[in-house]
Amino acid sequence: MAKPKQFVAFFSLTFVMLITVVLCETSTLKDQVRVGVILDLNAKVGRIAQRWMSMAYSDFYAVKAHYRTRLALLTRNSINDVVAAASEGNMLVPPPHMPMERNALDLMKNEEVHVIIGPQRSAQAKFVISLGEKSEVPIISFSATSPGLSPTENPFFIRTAHDDSFQVRAIADIVKAYGWRDVIPIYENTDYGNGLITYLNDAFQEHNIRVPYRSVISLNSSEGEILQELKKLKQNWITIFVVHMTASLGSKLFTQANKAGMMSEGYAWIVTEGLSTLIDPIDPKVMDHSMQGVLGVRPYIPMSKKIKNFKAKSKGSINGLNLFGLWAYDTVWAVAMAVEKAGAGIANSSFSKPNTCKLLSSLGKSEMGQKLLHILLNTKFEGLSGKFHLFKGQLEPSAFEIFNVIGETERIIGPERKD
Repeated sequence: MAKPKQFVAFFSLTFVMLITVVLCETSTLKDQVRVGVILDLNAKVGRIAQRWMSMAYSDFYAVKAHYRTRLALLTRNSINDVVAAASEGNMLVPPPHMPMERNALDLMKNEEVHVIIGPQRSAQAKFVISLGEKSEVPIISFSATSPGLSPTENPFFIRTAHDDSFQVRAIADIVKAYGWRDVIPIYENTDYGNGLITYLNDAFQEHNIRVPYRSVISLNSSEGEILQELKKLKQNWITIFVVHMTASLGSKLFTQANKAGMMSEGYAWIVTEGLSTLIDPIDPKVMDHSMQGVLGVRPYIPMSKKIKNFKAKSKGSINGLNLFGLWAYDTVWAVAMAVEKAGAGIANSSFSKPNTCKLLSSLGKSEMGQKLLHILLNTKFEGLSGKFHLFKGQLEPSAFEIFNVIGETERIIGPERKD
């Protein structure tokens, strides 16, 4: 039998070893930082963004395995049927049929998220941005591009994308270069659709380009109603059109334009950045049969070594270089960097709660919101979409490229990306 002194020495050594193991294991634990994500998962763009964000998360922590913090992404489905209701804007309490607003409130009030990525659509963003300002939670959108949403006027709103108004000069230059004197904008009747038109008209006026008529299409328009509107345009003898709408409505429009015989020689169609960056989510049959000859303008993304490596590694997981996918990917990296820089205390920070039972007033304020906002606004790195650098709360404008749909492919006019 071991002597008492030997037993004490053995016990002490064992205890020290046990404590050492516990401390080592504890040091590998990561502080979970809650981040809300609001996407329209019923739409193809939302599902694409979710996939790219998941890849961004995996890639980031594969490179930054030593980071103390880890994002905990809490995803909510906004559902497309709230677009019109969200645009009303001034409601105090969201009705029960508006899941996007209820999701935002739940993420802030119950989950106490430190950041919200989203919402996906400009019309949905108004209410969430107002909540972010009230609770001092940064709201970051990679796809709400309407100029009506201004980061300078909404201090807790960050746009990790380009403002739609940046593209209007490029569009006007295309129209001028071809010598066209009259053009008709066709756009959807939403915050996203209406937000660009004033800027587009101003750019056309600078080049003495006339806009005799503007065609506004409702999101709920049937194929028959769209066809009727196109036939009315056809009778006006103006054959140059600029289309500004989202992919689902754009697919319907071009299908009906083809039926109306308006995709033939003598007609010219230019699509804005929203459709140009979403050619992949458009039904391939629509692109193949109904969009032949269409011109598009979109930000130029150089084929960097980082993108080439990403494409090689993700072969089969992505479909083309969808710009909103790239922006979603870079947004996750930016938030992960900012959270780590904010310090270990961010995971345990909470909301200061006011003494009230009113729904919105009871949100409180995020203790780390101001600090995290400042870090995010000053975050810089080389992302998949190029240099990530925010200017006045949004990505700085880049060069644009023009493309022409031919068959199932695009012919790039300008700096061409080479795979």
